[in-house]
Formats: sequence, structure tokens, C-alpha cells
Amino acid sequence: MQLELRHLRALCAIADAGSLSRAAARLGVSQPSLTGQLRRIETVLGGEVFRRGRLGVTPTAFGLFVLNRARSVLFTVDELLIGAEEQLGTSGIRIGGYATPVLTGLLNRLFAMPGARVTVHTEYSPRLLLDLLASRRLDAATLVDYPGHELPAMPAVGTHVVATESICVALPAAHRLARHVEIPLAELSGEDWLVSPPDGGGWPEVFYAACQEAGFAPQILYVTSEHDIIRAFVREGRAIAPCQSTTRASGVAVRPLVGPALRMRHLFAWRIGGPLADRAAELAALAAEAHREAIADCPHISPGPRPTTPT
Repeated sequence: MQLELRHLRALCAIADAGSLSRAAARLGVSQPSLTGQLRRIETVLGGEVFRRGRLGVTPTAFGLFVLNRARSVLFTVDELLIGAEEQLGTSGIRIGGYATPVLTGLLNRLFAMPGARVTVHTEYSPRLLLDLLASRRLDAATLVDYPGHELPAMPAVGTHVVATESICVALPAAHRLARHVEIPLAELSGEDWLVSPPDGGGWPEVFYAACQEAGFAPQILYVTSEHDIIRAFVREGRAIAPCQSTTRASGVAVRPLVGPALRMRHLFAWRIGGPLADRAAELAALAAEAHREAIADCPHISPGPRPTTPT
């Protein structure tokens, strides 16, 4: 026997029901049939998934391992297979984005609206989020892009630039340049760097190009997107890191980098013809408000112009 998706669904149904009889009723099969199927599944997996008792079944330690992975597989498959209209009917408004203050601020405003039913899907790649919009997996998203790496226009997706800001550098608070209001990139040529990995939308390529223009190739010691690791390594003086202006951490100084290409845009994007299309201007304004709120206590930031015409 080969393990199939229906077998994974049976295991999850048994775990959720807590007994073979209740799971059989939910699956529309007889209890003896489900019991036989469970035995065959356990034989294939090479271990006991459930411990049987008078009050029902409970997962074994091995069973917990299997169920965690089964649920992950089923979630991914369902996400791929389910149609956009079915998703909308069961999930409400679907908002995506990378975890920035623009996304969290916009979500807080949406959650505060009476009757709002919002689901959230975060991804590291802005290009992937754009594709999810175009394929009707999302209704709206907050995105970022960079000079020379602007996200491509898609017929099914509208975009609105809500803010531009300088790319910054995170330094140890005691760093020799931390007292400066802004820092020319060339002044950091001899430093050890930590960068976040490629996001498919122009990062860190735009940073490397700016370093080359400033006359040096950065010495990259660490590559990670884990915010806690980034803050800890910078605070401990292991490296400095390019970052967003809203990065905050005790013992870390954040300063804008000076350079023609060292800027990023925050965008609000929506699916044309989708449930949020008529409210795109309103939601873009909420996203811009969220960005202004996030940088309100950042006196060193000088936001660029905010275009007001949707594209």
C-alpha cells in the first residue's frame, strides 16, 4: 500500500474525533473498515500512531510527529487546490504581505471595523505575494520594492504607492558612526555585514549594487531573516545590517544610509474585480496612515514623496 492524501485525512479525522467510531461516522465509513485502514497505515509508517483505550484513542509520541506533518501537508495541498471563490466564501477578506508595520497597522485598522472577517497570509517574497494576488489567492496585499527593481505591472492587479523611505543601517549603539544623523554607505566599507536573504523582488541586489557604486564589495558574514538574530548580532557588535527604518532594538542605533538607490517603496496592491477593489483608495490611505504612525517617533527619517495616483 502507498500512503495517499486520503490516509492522512483519515488520521487527522481520528485524532480530531478522539475515537474510531466517531471518526468513522464523520468520514461516512464503517468502524471496522476504518480500523482496518488504520492498521494498514500504521504498517506503512512503521509505528503505532494511536494508543487505543476504553475512552477512545490518543496519539502516541510517534503519532504526534506523524499528525503534525500530515496537517502541514494537507494544509498546503488544500491551499493549492481550493478555488478562489470557495476560499472567499469560507475565509472572508484575504490580506497578504510581508511582516512590516504597514501590514500590521493596516490589519489593526481592519480588525477594528465592525463585522470585518479577515484572514492573513504572510510571505517573505513580494513577487510571490503579487503572484498570489494575480491568481486570486489573495484580495489585497502590502508589498515593497526598490529603485531599478520595481514590481512588474499585472493586468489583474492594481497598485498604489503609500510611502517611500530610506534604507537604513542597524549599528551597535556604541559604534563610531552611531552619533551621525545619516551615514554615507562608503563610510561602512570595512565593516562586517549581516544581510537578509534574496526576496525575489530586488533585495539584496539593490544593496549590493549600491555598495559597488560606493566603491566596495560588502563582506557578508551572516545571512538570515530572523529578526531576533539580526538584533542580537548587531547589538553584540558581530556585524551591522541594512534594515527598514522602523527597526527597533535596545542597544541598536538605526540610521538612514546615503545613496541614490538606497530607498524602498511601500505599496498597497489589490485584485482588480475582487471584493476590495471598490475600497482600494480607502485601504491605501489606511496603509499610508499606518506607515506614518510607525515612523512618527523616528526623527532621523525623511520620507520621500507619496504619489496619490493608483497604477
